[in-house]
Amino acid sequence: MDYLIQIENLGKRYEDFTLAGINLAVEPGTVVGFIGSNGAGKTTTLKAALGLIAADTGTVRLFGQAIEPGSAALDALKARIGIVFDTCAFPSTARVKEVGAIGRAAYATWDEVRWNELLAAFKLTPKKKVSELSRGMGMKLTLAFALAHHPQLLVLDEATAGLDPLARDEVLDILRDFVAEGDRGILMSTHITSDLEKIADEIVCVDNGAIVFSAPKDAITDEAGVARCRAAEVEALLAGGVVTPGAARVLRHDYGVDVLVPDRFAVARAFPDLVVDKATIEDYMTLTLKGESR
Repeated sequence: MDYLIQIENLGKRYEDFTLAGINLAVEPGTVVGFIGSNGAGKTTTLKAALGLIAADTGTVRLFGQAIEPGSAALDALKARIGIVFDTCAFPSTARVKEVGAIGRAAYATWDEVRWNELLAAFKLTPKKKVSELSRGMGMKLTLAFALAHHPQLLVLDEATAGLDPLARDEVLDILRDFVAEGDRGILMSTHITSDLEKIADEIVCVDNGAIVFSAPKDAITDEAGVARCRAAEVEALLAGGVVTPGAARVLRHDYGVDVLVPDRFAVARAFPDLVVDKATIEDYMTLTLKGESR
């Protein structure tokens, strides 16, 4: 299979930060959620993958083709990608309708009809200046621009940041329609993990410049669970034979102990008096990063 983007052993070293051994890929028809705390390496990974900065190690393939930063081939491949970073990059003095002129000049596949449809859907007034837009409306403008040239791959970095819940749902509906074509995909970095619960197929978590886990979203939100234990119950749970040694994460706090387990149904059957909640992506990330491996 030719992935839309395939990142292998990507590394980038700075004086105070090292990104190392990053591996992830986006298949056609899928959404990959890329998560981690601030400074974990998400934006560095995306910029290196897109050739915006030069990686020190590793290989990036776009649509099956290995890329080199600054090459003519990379420019042609990037025309097939829609990119939304966490700030609106258009000139502050430009009007919304003038942003469309940039798209017409930049992309042979620019679709003026689609552009106007997206402006209407996002309630973006053509005569407004970019400087007059709120953060949320600026993100909508950037997303409309990214979609209007019919990309095959969307790379989103905090694209729903600054949007209210209704607006986020509206954007997620558009993203679902985008991937429903079957030959398109999305790599989506976000702190709003509840958005990923609604749309993602795969979750990749990075921390301190390295991949911590990569798992199907359903394995996290449908299968995994968080056992809410008293201190005396933890050892009985871990010794009960339903959790493989090393597969649980234990996080102690003032009012009890949370134990992340890969199969909440098995734990609930074996310990019917124990409260085992369905895990969220945020639960899974927090317990994986902060919990003790048991």
